[in-house]
Amino acid sequence: MVIDSIESRIMALKKQRNAVILVHNYQIPEVQNIADYIGDSLELSRLAADTEAEVIVFCGVHFMAETASILSPQKTVLIPDKDAGCPMADMITVEQLNGLKEAYPDAVVICYVNSSADVKAASDYCCTSANAVDIVRAVPEDRDIIFVPDKYLGRYVAAETGRDIVLWNGYCPTHVRITESDIVRQKEAHPDALVMVHPECSGPVCALADEILSTGGMCRIAGSAEVEEFIVGTEIGIVYRLEQENPGKRFYPAAELATCPNMKRTTLEKVLWSLEDMQFEVKVPEEVRIKALRAVDRMIEVIAGGVDTTP
Repeated sequence: MVIDSIESRIMALKKQRNAVILVHNYQIPEVQNIADYIGDSLELSRLAADTEAEVIVFCGVHFMAETASILSPQKTVLIPDKDAGCPMADMITVEQLNGLKEAYPDAVVICYVNSSADVKAASDYCCTSANAVDIVRAVPEDRDIIFVPDKYLGRYVAAETGRDIVLWNGYCPTHVRITESDIVRQKEAHPDALVMVHPECSGPVCALADEILSTGGMCRIAGSAEVEEFIVGTEIGIVYRLEQENPGKRFYPAAELATCPNMKRTTLEKVLWSLEDMQFEVKVPEEVRIKALRAVDRMIEVIAGGVDTTP
């Protein structure tokens, strides 16, 4: 008796359900291999919104599935593991953000995409690690800025823009595992390598980098740079994608400890079960969705060079 592989069963169900499989850069290799699209969270959600798929299977963490629901309310959004959360997103609640807004009533609120739908809905702008600097620069100089939840990305943006920013004490537990000594050790071992780190890393780590980049930026520079070796200062899952897309080049994780247990919760079996049973659905309530979408749309307008939409 021939038993179909998990991958072939997933592909058959994907066709049957008219589904699209989105996979974040930090997912395990087997899951990356079945992706329709691989990328960062907002990039994936925007891609999915433009497809004819009726079902989105988001292999990532909960806030990513929420973002897909915000952009595609007519589609069914599934997350294969309902317990795949984001500690940084959980470090601020909408109640805490509202407290900050009361303390700085005239401030413009910018939230990193790594935040809950409720926090996005209470914000004026959303941003990604790739465009946070541009979003802050779009805010008039006479306005205060609240930036949540990532203090390290916020500090990087403040340094790049020269703006005083009210920061929240949030951070990514995975990126803070990358230390200065990790970078120094890898540079000693690979002196010709280009050091690229994510702005969620600490300031001292960023100070040692040749390039400070989003995951999408890392993928682009890996393909375009003439160097053959890279030290990668972000969650180690991206190394697989970098190697697949750049055969012959070498990529060294800055720290093997930089692994996100939540990103690693998704397996092929869970993707299969998600499609079989149409579980676990993530649906953002319409009232919250509309407000959160406003913050995302404002970000997109700034990046597209549209008019200033600062509240």
